[in-house]
Amino acid sequence: MMEEYIAQAEQDLLHTYNRYPVVFERGEGVHLYDLDGKEYLDFVAGIAVFALGYGNEAYNNALKEQIDKLIHTSNYYYNVPAVEAAKRLKQVSGLDRVFFTNSGAEAMEGAIKAARKYAYLKDGATDHEIIAMEHSFHGRTMGALSVTGNKKYREAFEPMIGNVKFAKLNDFDSVMSLVNDKTCAIIMETVQGEGGIYPAEEDFLKAVRKLCDEKDILLILDEIQCGMGRTGTMFAWQRYGVKPDIMTTAKALGCGVPIGAFLMTEKVGQNSLAAGDHGTTYGGNPLACKAAWTVLDLYESQHILEHVQKSGAYLAKKLDSLVDKYDFVLERRGLGLLQGLVLDKPVNEILTKALEKGLVLINAGTNIIRFLPPLIITEQDIDEMLVILEACMNA
Repeated sequence: MMEEYIAQAEQDLLHTYNRYPVVFERGEGVHLYDLDGKEYLDFVAGIAVFALGYGNEAYNNALKEQIDKLIHTSNYYYNVPAVEAAKRLKQVSGLDRVFFTNSGAEAMEGAIKAARKYAYLKDGATDHEIIAMEHSFHGRTMGALSVTGNKKYREAFEPMIGNVKFAKLNDFDSVMSLVNDKTCAIIMETVQGEGGIYPAEEDFLKAVRKLCDEKDILLILDEIQCGMGRTGTMFAWQRYGVKPDIMTTAKALGCGVPIGAFLMTEKVGQNSLAAGDHGTTYGGNPLACKAAWTVLDLYESQHILEHVQKSGAYLAKKLDSLVDKYDFVLERRGLGLLQGLVLDKPVNEILTKALEKGLVLINAGTNIIRFLPPLIITEQDIDEMLVILEACMNA
């Protein structure tokens, strides 16, 4: 049966993904099941999305209840879930204004527009510049692509929005060499995901924050993948004590329901986007915001952050043991439950073998295995993953 669905998909869907040959039908806890009933241990979580695991009863019931009440009205009107979700998101981030989107890429688009409008209101000029980071990934829409520091994603779609320069993450001198009077924003992932699992260093982030304060440049931190508890704090920047002017979030914010957001300080909120500057039809609808509201509540009641701190340390220790054990395993990088294992060879064959043995993993570049399990993962699950992974590496 799976082969039939895969063949039909290849006939009907636009081929923009090289999908693995499996059709998942259902999930339970940290496991997925295909159409044939085979069980898989999930260390991808829908690319850092399904933080609470599959089949969380409280989450499912909240969405069912909201579906029976109201799904959509548009942003011409207020709705309770959007107000409650924004309130909770402000509490956990310490930021002041929220705009809900449908995805992380849309959140990035809004953040870029807010930064440019902030600069425009200061001097009326439209030639302001943004500094982004090499090897970064911010999404595939035109604005998000424009600040994505990998040419292979951008080349076929040039020209981009323009006036974007690229510095090196954790190299403050490279940032300083690009700053001028036209610089309106510096944007980075607090932990680079797609680009190879590179966390920003504390000294670098604090130096950039100080620079932005001195020159009234906006610091935009992309927490789409590394945020929502994945590194052990609600947002990765909170471990450094460095607060952005604008932040983007998505993925685990809705735990499967499409929702993203960009947040900003009150100063930016009062001096950037105004009525008519930005909008969305579906963003902030009652169903999506009920998901986010529920997720934020469950993070607190289920002590998700504390669990990630423990399980993340355990995962890091276990991956470090592979670095010590195998010459072809060069390095572990990452924070919490966002980890990467760097090999001296392509990893695709290992990932394919792992899937055959019931373990779901993805890469971050050709030679890095990326680990993004649901945040409820246990030490026993990590041990099981290591057994399968080692078998695949030794095959």
